[in-house]
Amino acid sequence: MIQFLLNRELRTEHDLDPNITVLGYLREHLGKTGTKEGCASGDCGACTVVVGELDGERVRYRTLNACLTFVASLHGKQLITVEDLKHQGKLHSVQQAMVDCHGSQCGFCTPGFIMSLFALQKNSAGYDKGQTLEALAGNLCRCTGYRPIIDAAEQACCQPQPDQFDAFESETIARLKAIAPRETAELNSGDKRCLVPLTVADLAELYAANPDARLLAGGTDLALEVTQFHRELPVMIHVGHIEELKRIEVSDSTIEIGAAAVLSDCYEALSHEYPDFGELLHRFASLQIRNQGTLGGNIGNASPIGDAPPLLIALGAQIALRQGNSQRLLPLEDYFLDYKVTARQPAEFIEKIIVPRAAAHQVFRAYKVSKRVDDDISAVCAAFNLGIEDGVVTQARIAFGGMAATAKRASACEAALLGTSGSAQVIERACAALAEDFSPLSDLRASKEYRLLIAQNLLRKFFLEQQSPAIATRVTAYA
Repeated sequence: MIQFLLNRELRTEHDLDPNITVLGYLREHLGKTGTKEGCASGDCGACTVVVGELDGERVRYRTLNACLTFVASLHGKQLITVEDLKHQGKLHSVQQAMVDCHGSQCGFCTPGFIMSLFALQKNSAGYDKGQTLEALAGNLCRCTGYRPIIDAAEQACCQPQPDQFDAFESETIARLKAIAPRETAELNSGDKRCLVPLTVADLAELYAANPDARLLAGGTDLALEVTQFHRELPVMIHVGHIEELKRIEVSDSTIEIGAAAVLSDCYEALSHEYPDFGELLHRFASLQIRNQGTLGGNIGNASPIGDAPPLLIALGAQIALRQGNSQRLLPLEDYFLDYKVTARQPAEFIEKIIVPRAAAHQVFRAYKVSKRVDDDISAVCAAFNLGIEDGVVTQARIAFGGMAATAKRASACEAALLGTSGSAQVIERACAALAEDFSPLSDLRASKEYRLLIAQNLLRKFFLEQQSPAIATRVTAYA
């Protein structure tokens, strides 16, 4: 049984198919059709909803893609849809702003924009254009050209009006506390089930008993198997309620990030230590995805174009793997064996990611090359982590995504740089060495020739930025 609030209505589900998404649940089971299906892959934002969760003595509101969220993920939370905003016959202030600023034309994408604006208003102390663009980057519109929608955001954030969510906040907090999960839950439709454990020990036990189960954290990748490939997932284990897996702890030497910590929560620790990592996270899909996707999931799905693995490999990160009561540490670079093949054993799962903190004389830069700045997948992602003392390269860890079947270090390139001063001739030798490290493939994002040339140019760019810091542009996109 799972329980959640649908706005202020308590919903209890026992035998619902756990493969159904929140979008399907709203439209097909409840007849709430305000939430739209556009792409069913988390790209367009038409299905955006807002989820409220307890954060101490307040409710934290975050946007999610309903098309990528399985219903079991709502356990113990509050779901808010576009139908819930109008109250006592009066439009919510974000809805009124869209009307006043003419922010809607055909209207199909409008509910998603409304929900993103609602969360933006709840999480803002005023209007900030950068914050607005980030909040709306995951919502696509083919009609308005966005200017009137940004105008609506400014009006909504500058002129917020008290609403029913403010009025009922104390009640909502009390009800969320009352339905807070206290034991392992299960959603079971007979032939399919989803288990929701609360501790790492319970997860280890359940996974050992169900080694073929699919682990569900944010689901932003896993849900595509259902929505795009029309597969059924007989058994899932949802790890999103395990507090131990959501912790982020900073010590004198490391940053330890639980595998189920969402990317939005990882931002502060990683960006403070490594600004380029923070810049990349700003461009990691959309805010809806970052509010749901996890660092552990980005590693676990073993995509060769996942954005985080090249950066983590360059930083010398390790992962803690758990199987039953046993734990082992593994350098992340040794986790990826081949395309979608990893060193993970049956019933073994990623417990946390351990990232070394920055050291003296360390220079770390990251670059993402994609067709769009926002909400796009990398063609090439590069990470350079060099130790430079008195102008000499004393340490080198360089990793790329999109250049091989896995995220991978550039060993020959590193060797060409070690012990040198990074002169123009040395850099060209290191660029040539990249052709020894990688034989990239051609696909719809880029040809193999383009990928290799871009990788070489990013190495040149890195050294140019060290010589002239004023030209540095952090994480870079190329059209």
